Amino acid sequence: MEPIGLEPRARAHPDLIAIVAGTRRVTFAELDRRANRVARSLRTAGIHPGDRVGCSLRNRVEFFEVTFGAARAGAELVPISWRAKDDEVTYLLEDSRAGLLVAEEGVRAPVRVLHAGKDYEAALGAESDDPLSDAPPVAPPSIRFYTSGTTGRPKAVERARSTVDNYLAAAREHLGVFRVEQPSEIHLCCGPLYHSAPLGFSDYALLMGQTAVLMERFDAEEFLRLIDAQRATWSMMVPIHFVRLLALPEDVRARYDRSSMRRIIHAAAPCPPDVKRRIIEMFGDDVVWEFYGMTEGRATVITAEEWLRKPGSVGRPMPGARVKILDDAGSEQPPGETGLIYVSTGGRFTYAGAPRKTAEVWNGDFFSVGDMGYMDADGYLFLTDRHQDMIISGGSNVYPAEVEAVLHLHPAVADVAVIGIPDPEWGEAVKAIVEPRAPVEPSELIEFCRARLAHYKCPRTVDLVEQLPREPNGKVRKRELRAPYWEGRATKI
Repeated sequence: MEPIGLEPRARAHPDLIAIVAGTRRVTFAELDRRANRVARSLRTAGIHPGDRVGCSLRNRVEFFEVTFGAARAGAELVPISWRAKDDEVTYLLEDSRAGLLVAEEGVRAPVRVLHAGKDYEAALGAESDDPLSDAPPVAPPSIRFYTSGTTGRPKAVERARSTVDNYLAAAREHLGVFRVEQPSEIHLCCGPLYHSAPLGFSDYALLMGQTAVLMERFDAEEFLRLIDAQRATWSMMVPIHFVRLLALPEDVRARYDRSSMRRIIHAAAPCPPDVKRRIIEMFGDDVVWEFYGMTEGRATVITAEEWLRKPGSVGRPMPGARVKILDDAGSEQPPGETGLIYVSTGGRFTYAGAPRKTAEVWNGDFFSVGDMGYMDADGYLFLTDRHQDMIISGGSNVYPAEVEAVLHLHPAVADVAVIGIPDPEWGEAVKAIVEPRAPVEPSELIEFCRARLAHYKCPRTVDLVEQLPREPNGKVRKRELRAPYWEGRATKI
């Protein structure tokens, strides 16, 4: 059996290509040496085992150098969007207590920042290629991912760190679910690495000894060109990518050989059935598989062949996972009855600094992130609604409370509710419904948000109303606001 892990792969196959990024082709030996330099530069900067390091980079080779280098220094990586605003960056760094940030030029932070380019290269140039004296033989990435919090601010998902052997076995097993675990596979990464799935799948690919082909940003024709040029065999995508591919003229699609692509895995957002059927037709056979999961854990998987028999389903439980549907009283629902979806993966997690939030999501060994759905008689899961308010737009999570908090800062806003509405391209679009206290134009409120939040979080449209609908206790009835937009649809996500 081929060795697993970046370090043993670099020793066994030093000249094999680990990463392709534009015109750059980085071997496993080169990536290994650069990761050692990163580990040493972090140690020089005062980062010690148990510390955390922020990473706010575009999709570039350096992201992987920092990911593996931080692990070798015993540090945990905190991925941060390079598009995030200063206050968002500050929150994540302060919440995680990160001691250093590696970032694109122009990113500012309350901790020391090592900017990509001259600063980064100077720091690495001052170090040797040798591993740290206390570096373990194999150091898989240790990553602190964030998800929704009770106040709209993201919360870190914390779980017990597994042993290296168990981590590597789990990585192989997870890729094996999709039958892409062999070293000969070529992974095409088209999503932003600061998201958990693109980074996780790409790290797993490298640990297995596969080549990772990196797109700086998604472009539909370039995606097809890279499949053809690099003979890519698998990729992880979101439905907005499918929309972009299907929008290409047929003669453009026909220019590129897609026959090497054996598996397209998608998740993160609901895929409209028509889009799913058309993308299955585009790639043919049983290429397009879907999984349902979240930062907290992965739950179900469905093949293209199964989906065509069970359109709209997100599949049956993955190996090691269990899924059940509970009503509001905690009673398990029979097939066909809708309730809260609960998942068990055999392990437990907590939300850092949020014991109440942690307690709310657990029911025995099962947890729920607030999605609603039902199981059919064959054990296939169907999603129907989202109990939480979170919006998924283009595969990115948008927390309404965070957007509402910004809009409340505007002097003309008395109250506001942010909801997700159907969008044929993005799945959901962010809409703000504002109860004004003074005259204001919707465009002014949109620009107000765009100056303070990453643009994908900002409302695309704003409605002004005299009064928001409320419960007797004063809570805004968001379901009532959402209902007209989702009327006539089988699902409300």
